[in-house]
Amino acid sequence: MVQLAAKQMPVETVAVCDLWTLARERRAAQVKKAFLQEPASYKYSEEMLGRKDLDGVMIATGDHQHAKLCIEVVQAGKDCYVEKPFANVLAEAKNARDAVKASKQIVQMGTQHRSQPYMLAVRDILRSGKIGDIVQIEQEWNVNEERWRFVGVDTGISPEMLMDKKMEWKSWLYGRPSQLREEDTDWKRWLLGKPDRPFDPHVYLEFRLYKDFSSGIFDQWLSHGCDLVHLWTDQTHPVSAVANGGTFIWKDGRENPDTCVAAVTYPNGFLYTYKTTFGNSYRSFSRILGRNGTIENYGGEGASLFVTTQEGGRREFDPWESGPVYTPKSLPMPLGEGAETLQVPGAPPATSLGPDDDDAGHLVNWLEAMQARKQPNATVDHGFSHSIVCMMAAQSYWSGKRLYWDALREEIVDEPLSPT
Repeated sequence: MVQLAAKQMPVETVAVCDLWTLARERRAAQVKKAFLQEPASYKYSEEMLGRKDLDGVMIATGDHQHAKLCIEVVQAGKDCYVEKPFANVLAEAKNARDAVKASKQIVQMGTQHRSQPYMLAVRDILRSGKIGDIVQIEQEWNVNEERWRFVGVDTGISPEMLMDKKMEWKSWLYGRPSQLREEDTDWKRWLLGKPDRPFDPHVYLEFRLYKDFSSGIFDQWLSHGCDLVHLWTDQTHPVSAVANGGTFIWKDGRENPDTCVAAVTYPNGFLYTYKTTFGNSYRSFSRILGRNGTIENYGGEGASLFVTTQEGGRREFDPWESGPVYTPKSLPMPLGEGAETLQVPGAPPATSLGPDDDDAGHLVNWLEAMQARKQPNATVDHGFSHSIVCMMAAQSYWSGKRLYWDALREEIVDEPLSPT
């Protein structure tokens, strides 16, 4: 991504840092190929942060490490790009937010959709009042794969090779030696304050599947989903959240669910529902339901194809009396009354896929903010907000309780707040 950003402005990668020797060597080789110069390599972040010629640091580590490393970076006087989730422990989220605000550093959250034109255009439509008061926002982002098992980096075996060989998944996963050896990393440092446990290369590389280090779907995708809700509605925190799900498909020893749903309420009076399954990839979507109409998004995370329509609004108070009727002959379903496909001048054509993770726009926004010493598109406050939702969903999933956010004390509680 830095290589793509370098086509728009002067920037280069001068150092890489990773506890694992093999990963560090591979990243250094990638940088050398991209920038035709050998980067400095560091095992420990404090060694790298001592460099005087380093302006900014990108954190793309285990989920449980983001907030603590962000504190380390800003206290070293460096600007910071932090991958999502910003944090998955509330105390760490508060500490990191406070450290950023106490510094002069420019910190960008890795919620890149805040820099994408179609997402911003949707925000402007909602602010205009075109579809009226928001009643509900729905998101369903699905895949039919095992996420997030590491394959290529650990073994050299691609998913395609695995399928071609018709290997039985569990015996392959646990019956082969990992390329990650304890002597080639620092396991205790990687734990970064988590309870000590025996070295496990699968936990190290596939941390998203283990609840001590990540909440999986909630940390990885709900972080993006709820951040979009916050962008579109200008909300900063939920009222309550409840979640459910389970491991129904990939019974491979993972702890985090492969199928889940979260329902979140917001102070200005709407319901947000998020759902993912790893066992079916049929037609992911997002849908914003307003009293006067609807905005429909076709595709999963980052999809840029939006349609605004009066369908579902006040003029169609009952589908039996006033709504469109669909039949097998009309499939795929026609767009409803007054439907318009969202178009943004100068932006790439809208698709159900949208830009991929190599889209450099969000990184460029951070670099420009660094130059101008101004706030970027995704601030630490935005990161704190998405972290609240993800933590509440995860804690609800594991506890079986509906949870509430006490905005005054900034605490997650299990009882509704008394009316003031």
